[in-house]
Amino acid sequence: MLLILVAVVAHATPPVAQAGEVEKAIFGHVERVIISEKGFSLKARLDTGAQTSSLDAHNIVRLRRGDVRYVRFDVMDPDTGDFVTLERPLVRNVRIRQHTAPPMRRPVVKMWLCLGHKVREVEVNLTSRSDFLYPLLIGRSAMRGSIVVDPELTFTARPQCDPTEFPE
Repeated sequence: MLLILVAVVAHATPPVAQAGEVEKAIFGHVERVIISEKGFSLKARLDTGAQTSSLDAHNIVRLRRGDVRYVRFDVMDPDTGDFVTLERPLVRNVRIRQHTAPPMRRPVVKMWLCLGHKVREVEVNLTSRSDFLYPLLIGRSAMRGSIVVDPELTFTARPQCDPTEFPE
């Protein structure tokens, strides 16, 4: 009876891990994430084996306005099936080594992500992830310092932010 009570109390509050003075939220290996000021959410895989984050993007076009380089790309809103065009300054390009193909050059942009109550600006590389189950992969660099992944969990928290209030 005591064991059941302890289990119920343990799951009554959102899980939090303590690391020194920093509280780290515990999420499952698959979560819903809001990715832009447009307010749509994607299923994301939280992958501690990947260093960087990657977003399923289509019609990727590199642009230049004066001295600033931009990337325009489309992301599918899974709720409507419509593509939403986003544009972000180009942060850099990365070379991704692949097991079965030659290295690929991908643009990297910064995007605001909302995962549970966590809002962070992270770098994501843009590529077609149509062969993957999840359109967004969140790597260690985006989770560092604030997120712990429990591989036994999925969909532990709905995004709790207002995407119209994402910082510029």
